[in-house]
Amino acid sequence: RLTVWDDAACWRVHEATLALLEETGVEVRHAAGRELLAEAGARVDGTRARIPAALVDAALQGAPRHFKLRDRGASGGEGHARRGEFDGLELEDGRSYFGTGSDCVYVTDPDTGERRRSTTADVEGMAALADKLPNLDFVMSMGLPSDVPAQVGDLAQFAAMLAGTRKPLLTTAHDGVSLGRMKDMAAICGEVRSFGCYAMPNPPLIHSEEALDKVLACADLDIPLIYAPAPAVGTTAPASMTATIVVGNAETLSGLVVHQLRRTGAPFVYGVGCGAFDMRTAVDVYGAPEHFLGNAAATDLARFYGLPSFSYAAVADAKSFDEQWAAEAGMTAVIGALSRATLLHDVGYLESGLQSSYETIVLGDELVGYARALLVDVGVDDDALALNEIDAVGPGGSHLSRGYTRRHHRETWRPRLFDRATHDRWAAAGATTLKQRVTARTAELCEEPHESGLEQTIRDRLQAVVAEAEGSSR
Repeated sequence: RLTVWDDAACWRVHEATLALLEETGVEVRHAAGRELLAEAGARVDGTRARIPAALVDAALQGAPRHFKLRDRGASGGEGHARRGEFDGLELEDGRSYFGTGSDCVYVTDPDTGERRRSTTADVEGMAALADKLPNLDFVMSMGLPSDVPAQVGDLAQFAAMLAGTRKPLLTTAHDGVSLGRMKDMAAICGEVRSFGCYAMPNPPLIHSEEALDKVLACADLDIPLIYAPAPAVGTTAPASMTATIVVGNAETLSGLVVHQLRRTGAPFVYGVGCGAFDMRTAVDVYGAPEHFLGNAAATDLARFYGLPSFSYAAVADAKSFDEQWAAEAGMTAVIGALSRATLLHDVGYLESGLQSSYETIVLGDELVGYARALLVDVGVDDDALALNEIDAVGPGGSHLSRGYTRRHHRETWRPRLFDRATHDRWAAAGATTLKQRVTARTAELCEEPHESGLEQTIRDRLQAVVAEAEGSSR
């Protein structure tokens, strides 16, 4: 585990956060949220709420340390066959899962290679692709669909994700009403407990009405909430990584207080965020080492609190699927994994989160496989030490034909896309580059039958929910 802060450092940051919440406070731009805080003992002056340490401690005590996001195939629900014995994700500190990201405005067209606006077909297509990849455990939209009315974009997006995959989903939503409809849509597909909602405060130290509407709705509807801050060093937070994490921690913990005041024990994931703003380009970059060092430190806080966490892996600032993307995504996959965050998202992102790509999802899966191989236990039991095996072969002998080797050699990670052959064999196989192999594999996967596709009757019912929401919004 990559550890930046030990318990003593986390305690110091926690104390600083408590002081910030009690003295400076946060903006709470939601009447029901302010009412909950005031009734619990916070000092509310207009929209500013100053939160005592006791409320934070109670919220941390009340939040669950473990809960599950279920797979829609495992329940035997409508439209899906059972997929092996997989039953979802056990969300708790110490377990790590990987998935794609949400709401990219642009996508690399899989046929032309051009950068264009994302559509609902892209959302479903990339979800279907992720469904076939073994190292992606959950799915986010990877696209902000431009071909549907904005007022129902979140529901159309969710319907496309449900059509594309049986894996657990993390989604964004416009408001609490949308979340209620999403719960109905998940039920139509067989499992209401198969998705969580991703919401964000507005840095620095603001909980918007929209954000808290989702916080409260998640508590009411028993939908797991991922509350993820996004302060950036030198812009929406001081030019100090530590201070930036304090701002994000204050936003997350104050959101947790409102969430747990609404319903103690409602499932909550601690969002990690420490933006690394590049003053030369005015871009809040994804691949910067400071971003991932800050994320790792904030993940240490989540571990300190005993909460499941939400962080990043296999992301890049590159504008296309090129050498920069592979380098940045490879490094961030490994660093993200070693932080041991619970939910590691945005696998496959380009352009600092503005663009997605089918091909980068496929290579992202391979990079996650490499990173995940670093998370296994390295045992020191008798079988791992293998002294009897060493003794049986003796000095100068060979272990190649031994039964011990036959039993264990498949435990090493084996890539599908990275080439490990000799030069002669590589040349004889076509002398392909990594990018060529990824392109071919992506096309192959996209052409494979989509076993997780929904029956048309289920699709029709989902579209009816979207149409009803569109009609009510007019």
